Amino acid sequence: MTSSKTVLITGTSSGIGLAAAIGAARAGWTAIATMRDTGKAEALLKAAAEAGVADRIQLKRLDVTDPASIAACLDEVIAEHGHLDALVNNAGAAQVGTLELMSIDDVRAAMEVNFFGVVAATRAALPHLRASKGRVITVTSVGGVVGQPFNEAYCAAKFAVEGFMESLAPVAATVGVDVTVVEPGAVASEFVANIGLDIPALLAAAGPYTSALQAYIARTQQSYGNAQTPAEAAAPIIDALTAERPAFRIQTSQWARDFVATTLADLDGSAVQALTATWVR
Repeated sequence: MTSSKTVLITGTSSGIGLAAAIGAARAGWTAIATMRDTGKAEALLKAAAEAGVADRIQLKRLDVTDPASIAACLDEVIAEHGHLDALVNNAGAAQVGTLELMSIDDVRAAMEVNFFGVVAATRAALPHLRASKGRVITVTSVGGVVGQPFNEAYCAAKFAVEGFMESLAPVAATVGVDVTVVEPGAVASEFVANIGLDIPALLAAAGPYTSALQAYIARTQQSYGNAQTPAEAAAPIIDALTAERPAFRIQTSQWARDFVATTLADLDGSAVQALTATWVR
């Protein structure tokens, strides 16, 4: 069993999750780096070796949509380390489309990964985090605060996570568990590429939404040209791991702070609607 603090991070094959695992290991934590397909661990293992932290990275399989997989992973962690001090819910999947262009199954799939996966992993980890007086850190998105065109299912799931965690936080605090949400903006990672979008096919099927979708895609491509690096976006996660009392809500950049402030100060919703309307025309 290890004496160092142990953090389990979901979705570490690339992007923010990979960077968070490396950052946590550099900060002295034992990072349990999980992913649905451990055959995709090459980038993580290479980064760990280059950073000199391979001895503090432990790779495990975990599928957040499978309760048995979550339970098996946590059982292994407790058997091997004796404790769990933090959970970082990072695994997620993008979903681009609008209501008439998606099936209900598409919407349910987005909720399954981005919301129910977070709930399931958190629920399973809480008994161990109560024992260690640990913390839950969940990567949401600025899309969990500001609804965004052609991201209805994704934003719905992220809004749900934000509401869930905001409601859980004061209850968890009574048993010594801190709860934090981390809100990135655009991040230069494989997250968007992993959607597997065929843009010409998407536009061809867009019907009356073609013009709006073209405008949205152009705006999105431009925003990702000025994106944060995964390491930059992961840095606040490490801060939340190591802070004595982390804030509940943390944005990963000044841009993200300015963006979510639009909603937080928008009592009637008009400011957000005026902003996002410019994305589709």
